[in-house]
Amino acid sequence: MKKFLIINADDCGMCHAANMATFDLFEKGGITSATIMTPCGWAPEALAYAKAHPEFAFGTHLTFTSEWKKYRWRPISRTCTDSLRDEYGLMHFHCDGFEANAKADEVEAEIRAQIKFMQDLGVEPSHIDNHMGSLYGLEGFQNFLPLVLKICAELGYAFRLPRKSHEERPAEFIEHLEKMCAIADEFNVPIIDYLWVHNFKGPQSESYESFRDYMYTRFENCPEGIVETYIHPAVECDELKNTSSLWRNRVWEYQLFADPATRKHIEQNNIKLISYRDLAAARAELAAE
Repeated sequence: MKKFLIINADDCGMCHAANMATFDLFEKGGITSATIMTPCGWAPEALAYAKAHPEFAFGTHLTFTSEWKKYRWRPISRTCTDSLRDEYGLMHFHCDGFEANAKADEVEAEIRAQIKFMQDLGVEPSHIDNHMGSLYGLEGFQNFLPLVLKICAELGYAFRLPRKSHEERPAEFIEHLEKMCAIADEFNVPIIDYLWVHNFKGPQSESYESFRDYMYTRFENCPEGIVETYIHPAVECDELKNTSSLWRNRVWEYQLFADPATRKHIEQNNIKLISYRDLAAARAELAAE
């Protein structure tokens, strides 16, 4: 069985530093897809680049949370968004606040508005995913994933949903995942097999070299099927340092995937890089084996 890998740059459009890193990684072949946070102030720059470069796969990073203290954003929809806002009129800080307050009709309207924002600026999304997992129903208040999958089916988009977990998870999580995958299959929404969520806890946080070695080991143990690993690349600058307390992690991710040695290492482990545009074809290729 073959190994396919999607390398997706999340949070494009969040800030200029993220945009510069994402554009550079596309041009160097370090990533295969990216997703744009359309409510953020730097989304127009990202969309202008995406329109000028249709060869690159840009999707919609459905955004319903605004987690940074110094830099925050609002819904795109201008009306009927009260449940999506906190006491300051901004998106809720975290997923639990969103889930506890959001109304389904307002969520649906905002999903469609974020997709339409891309389309109106000349970019047809390659796929859909979700910022911070706010729509996955993991906080126990509300689950909006069936709604998202319905919209993906209607519009013909793939969605970031793994069929299997790459690590040990509670039985309730696995049951929830299986139910959502069944809905995706019912709607014929293309999904992936695994979603790699790497972290910066442990030895990999000590230096760039230790993080690189950690990621290289993961590639050496890539499972068969279709895997996505998502990163949050950004160039080092004052803007980034004053936006995110995790700026160093984002700089390391950019540095790692800008290095031609990383792509060489991936390919040496018999992993084929694809984008979300290639997802259906890769699934058919696996089924034909």
